[in-house]
Amino acid sequence: MSSHHPNNSWQAKAQAFGMLMIDISHYLALLVIGLVVIWAGGAEFISIVQAGKAELKDILMLFIYLELLAMIGIYFKTHRLPVQFLIYIAITALSRHLVVDVQAVSEDFHLWLLITTTFSIFILSIAIFILTWTASKFGRPEDNLLREDSSQQHSLQEHSAKKNSTDINQDNNSHITSIKTDPSEK
Repeated sequence: MSSHHPNNSWQAKAQAFGMLMIDISHYLALLVIGLVVIWAGGAEFISIVQAGKAELKDILMLFIYLELLAMIGIYFKTHRLPVQFLIYIAITALSRHLVVDVQAVSEDFHLWLLITTTFSIFILSIAIFILTWTASKFGRPEDNLLREDSSQQHSLQEHSAKKNSTDINQDNNSHITSIKTDPSEK
C-alpha cells in the first residue's frame, strides 16, 4: 500500500506541474497578444490624430481592438474564453467592411456583396441570441466545467483528509497494539 501512495503522489505532482506550465504558457501568450493589440490600437490612434479627423472606419477599428482587449481581460479573470466576444468582433469587422469596403466595389458585384455581408451579420446576431438564450435557460458549458473542477477539488480534499485520518488512526492503533503486546507489561 505504501508503494502505491508515492506513485500517486508523483503522478499528482507531475500533473500539477503540467497544469502550471499550461497556465504559464496561456498567460504569456495572452500577454503577447494583449501587447500586440495595444500596440496596433495605439498605432491606429496615432494615425487618426495625424489625419486630424476620425472616420467611421477608424472608430470601428478601435472598437475591434477594444473587444479583443476585453476578451483577453475576461480570460485573465475567468480562465474561460466566451464565444460571444468572438462573434461580436466578427459582427464589428463585417460592419466595418460593409461601411468601408462595399462602397468601393463595382456596381455589378456591389448588390451581392451587400446582401451576403448583411446576411452574415444577421446570422451572427441570431447566433448571439441563441447562445445568450441557451446560457440563461440551460447554463453555460464553462459553468459545468467550473462545477466539475470544484467537485474534483472537493473530492480530492475529502480523500486527502480521509487518508490523513486513516494514517493517523493506523499510527495510533499500531502504537496502542505495541503497548498492549509488550511482554514487559503483564
